[in-house]
Amino acid sequence: MVELLGQKLVKEQLVTEEQLHKAIERQRLHGGRLGHNLVALGYTTPEELNTFLKRHPDPPKTVADTGLDLSFIADLILKHVLLMGEFTLQNLSDGVKLPLSIVDAGVENLRKSRFIEVKGAKEYTRVSYKFTITGPGKNRANELLEICRYAGPAPIILDDYKKMTEFQTIKNIVINEQAVKKAFSHIIISDWMLKRLGPAVSSGKAIFIYGPPGNGKTTIAETIGRILPETVYMPYALLVGGQIITVFDPVNHIPISYEEGEVMAVDNRWLLVKRPVIMTGGELTLRMLDLDFNTISKFYEAPLQMKANNGLFIVDDFGRQQIEPHNLLNRWIVPLERRVDFMTLHTGMKFDIPFDQLVIFSTNLNPRDLVDEAFLRRIRFKIKIDHPTKGEYEEIFRKVCDFNGIEFKKDVFDYLLKNYYNGHDIKLNACHPRDIIDHIIDDAHYYNHPPELSRAKIDTAWRNYFVDM
Repeated sequence: MVELLGQKLVKEQLVTEEQLHKAIERQRLHGGRLGHNLVALGYTTPEELNTFLKRHPDPPKTVADTGLDLSFIADLILKHVLLMGEFTLQNLSDGVKLPLSIVDAGVENLRKSRFIEVKGAKEYTRVSYKFTITGPGKNRANELLEICRYAGPAPIILDDYKKMTEFQTIKNIVINEQAVKKAFSHIIISDWMLKRLGPAVSSGKAIFIYGPPGNGKTTIAETIGRILPETVYMPYALLVGGQIITVFDPVNHIPISYEEGEVMAVDNRWLLVKRPVIMTGGELTLRMLDLDFNTISKFYEAPLQMKANNGLFIVDDFGRQQIEPHNLLNRWIVPLERRVDFMTLHTGMKFDIPFDQLVIFSTNLNPRDLVDEAFLRRIRFKIKIDHPTKGEYEEIFRKVCDFNGIEFKKDVFDYLLKNYYNGHDIKLNACHPRDIIDHIIDDAHYYNHPPELSRAKIDTAWRNYFVDM
């Protein structure tokens, strides 16, 4: 990434070759990112660098710019128009996400083959022409659908995907202490823990979060997703070896609208989304980390780690998957080290894709029972989330009471600690206040009275919550 980013900076004349070499030399001596070293040397400003790193994919001006063959574009258009009835160039442009000039070239190709024909026009301009599919066109469209039923936006070629993913790399995110504190302000967490989490997130390296259950590991992992700054461009689909791979997932990717008044000339085959946060748990299998080919639709869906590129991938409840932990980790040794993954099409073609994401493994099992020392060395940060102290537990309890509009009573809280935690030798858990208060609220709803903190309600909640207590 150092060479790629540096080359782009020189090409755009943001820095000179000499300045780039000095910044790389400083990076070798002092560490840090290339951009930070350029700023430290006074060769650019943070504002100029941030503007440069927020580049967007330029719209293609010609068929060659798309990386696609005109025949491929024409075939995709024909599949689109099969059920459209009459249509215009603008209708097609909206569907395949390509500029009018390129769509027009594809339509002209189909018209010459007599697969579509002109039905009329409001004006003497091609954009006003109304087209319709012919009988031979319907036959050809159905033949194409038998080969591949994909009829969405035009795909991006693999090289363009690699370049954009590398440009938006998670390694370039800038996380400051204020952003970390703000993101974690809704939960009780020590300053000492925040000081460990901040550098871990900023590094873009893999993180292993472990500790006893019910103390916020999943919450912390999800909160890290809120820290990730800004937005990224995600393609609707890729074309690799003549095969379609869909990447955009409306379940996991959140589209972002451009700000009012912001003029953006972009390649509409890309969608602006929040940095993705993909979470998987016990349902994870090795198959979910490979391309998923649908034998009916005849195209692929991208694996989870590909959908998480430029964002966050959380493996929750690590060790409780349907596969052995060492099998999963062996699958990811190369991607974690080299930041590249390898895929195989059903045709036998192999190709590499970027593995650019912050990976978080979260588990309540002992890490040494799951993985060996060799793999643990490959995980840069290992952070234990332990039971809260009595002070932290009380602060959590107060915050939960306040959130639910229940008056916190110190004497009742002390009664809880003395008669149940101390009396039953149960360790404090960060999730207990929420769950105990939920029991009190459920009881209040049933008996139709306001929820309140009392010794009797604590007794009832405790008996309902714990087994044989």
